[in-house]
Amino acid sequence: MQITDSLYSRTEDALDTIRPYLATDGGNVKIVEITDEGILHLELLGSCGTCPMSAMTMKAGIEEAVRRLVPEIHQIQAVKG
Repeated sequence: MQITDSLYSRTEDALDTIRPYLATDGGNVKIVEITDEGILHLELLGSCGTCPMSAMTMKAGIEEAVRRLVPEIHQIQAVKG
């Protein structure tokens, strides 16, 4: 898969749909990398990085938003910054 500006931009747009919810709890998310295999590596920022509910946030919020708007992304992983 070729990583294009459009793919990156659409992924940012998808994350922007969930960012207001993360921000209410003092968190955010940053794209670290999108691999050629369609794996999105994200860094959870602020309170999201240490929250015990971050795994649920990834599954129920972030993954859902990204997969709905960017079907080329096949897997999403949180990475340490």
